[in-house]
Amino acid sequence: MLEAAREAIGFIEGITYQDFLASALVRRGVERNLEVIEEAALRVSNTFREAHPEIPWREIIGQRNILAHDYDNVVPERVWKVASGDLAQLAATLEALIPDTDLGDQ
Repeated sequence: MLEAAREAIGFIEGITYQDFLASALVRRGVERNLEVIEEAALRVSNTFREAHPEIPWREIIGQRNILAHDYDNVVPERVWKVASGDLAQLAATLEALIPDTDLGDQ
């Protein structure tokens, strides 16, 4: 989850929403990383999820269903909002839960 969040954040670093809309490559890259985050969230145990309510598990998993199964209804503005705002908080929260993370540029 953390690696995918970092990668998605990196894809949009230094670009505007208009740049995001203009680049199918960037949009698809961000969407794919969101799918990875969401799929990984599904694999986290219920015990861990319950122990960490600061992570919006339900919202993360719900977004996955839209990206994976209802892709014709993906709203680019929502994807941008998640990538440009929500992912930084998620990454910070995950970093605090994973001691000594050194994932580098992965």
